[in-house]
Amino acid sequence: MAVAPLYGIGMANGQTTVITSKLLTNIYCEVRPVGEKSQLVGLGFPGLDLFVDFGATPVRGMLAVEQNDKLYAVYRGVLKEINNAGVSVDRGSLGTTSGGVVMAHNGTQVMIVDGTSGYIFNTLTNVFATITDVDFPANPTSVCFQDGYFIVGFANGKFYISALYDGLTWAALDFTTANAIPDKLIRIFSDHGELIAFQDTATSFFGNTGAADFPFDRIQGADAEWGLAARDSVVKYDNSVAFLSKNRMGEVVVGKLTGRQFQKLSTPDLDKIINSYTVTSDAVAFSYLLGSHPMYQINFPTQGVSWSFDGTTSIWSKRKSYMIERHICERGTAYLSKIVLSDYNTGKLYRINPLTLTENGSPIEGEIIGEHWDTELNYMSIDRIRLDFEVGTGVDTEPATQVMMQLSRDGGKTYGAEQWRSAGLLGDYVKIVEWRRQGTMRRLTAKFRITDPIRRVITGVYLNSKS
Repeated sequence: MAVAPLYGIGMANGQTTVITSKLLTNIYCEVRPVGEKSQLVGLGFPGLDLFVDFGATPVRGMLAVEQNDKLYAVYRGVLKEINNAGVSVDRGSLGTTSGGVVMAHNGTQVMIVDGTSGYIFNTLTNVFATITDVDFPANPTSVCFQDGYFIVGFANGKFYISALYDGLTWAALDFTTANAIPDKLIRIFSDHGELIAFQDTATSFFGNTGAADFPFDRIQGADAEWGLAARDSVVKYDNSVAFLSKNRMGEVVVGKLTGRQFQKLSTPDLDKIINSYTVTSDAVAFSYLLGSHPMYQINFPTQGVSWSFDGTTSIWSKRKSYMIERHICERGTAYLSKIVLSDYNTGKLYRINPLTLTENGSPIEGEIIGEHWDTELNYMSIDRIRLDFEVGTGVDTEPATQVMMQLSRDGGKTYGAEQWRSAGLLGDYVKIVEWRRQGTMRRLTAKFRITDPIRRVITGVYLNSKS
């Protein structure tokens, strides 16, 4: 009985299914030590618990403030302050009610920019105010905090700094230009003590020189010939920064910074998929750590698709939620050792819970499409296909949990009828899940799907065939 590798970095529809159909949906991989049952296992992504529900429209941005253990979220035109119990208090009103916002804090002040104005909330006095300083320019597009200053970026390429630890006070001449190229500034971002000025097709880096007139100066020779394709795709990730990148050659790819060097994360298959999308500039990403696996999830709202990158294995997975083609979550942040994620369509916030087997009560569809088995000219008779995974974790009464398999005989272009098998009742730890007498074929591609609320720990598939 041969063992069929199920996992890889191939993507269905990336080039053509003749090359590969391999695809993981809501499944990520883990490399295990030599001597264990399998050296590469598939694991299901964790479920979601409802944390708070604000209403019908999605949250525009979130930020956790460690100094007071509060989470701040902008919902419609209101700044919400949330505690660990999910109780929220309204703290102020913005002048806009839609569109993403960017947020930063200096320990006592939370700053928000919404593309029109800037706002400051003081966490000590609970005072919320629109920035009215005449030297604060209109239409700020991004903000970050570094070395005591709020730094605000504008589309014209300039970025300004606030007074020290005071986001309400600005000076007309306290600015410089991100001039790697004469192009608009997409995002100003802080990482490892440096400012990163992401432009459309180039990026420059600024360091704090301590100069009295303006402390940030461009680091000569560090400019990069790649830019930022989507403002909200930039996140801190695995001691680096990950984002959707764009260069002068026209294509967009997912990558990260290693120091000041760009490292590509997306595969050729995923690159082809992403560059087929009609819109990529609205991509929104978040990152988190899942059992020592650094995850970067990027969502494409217009296309309605979500992808997740595992920095431990460099394997991409598709993320989708029940009855839709994209994942339900759009934005995310770490808050009190938990990961809080926002719903893309409503005002719900969720917390990731590894012990939860649903997404707020909805099924999680785990699917694996394996590699092609091809005997060239000879036909093979498929006596048995066995999916090896953790059984006995489902319900304790009939009907038992089910697993589905479909087979393709044409390289993943079409699949046959769904074939369902029982995964056993709760406690049936010796249940064997297999499909027999599958007929004769020269080429075989298997697809497996689990939607019932059971743990997904998949160690492989076994194929018993003869020529």
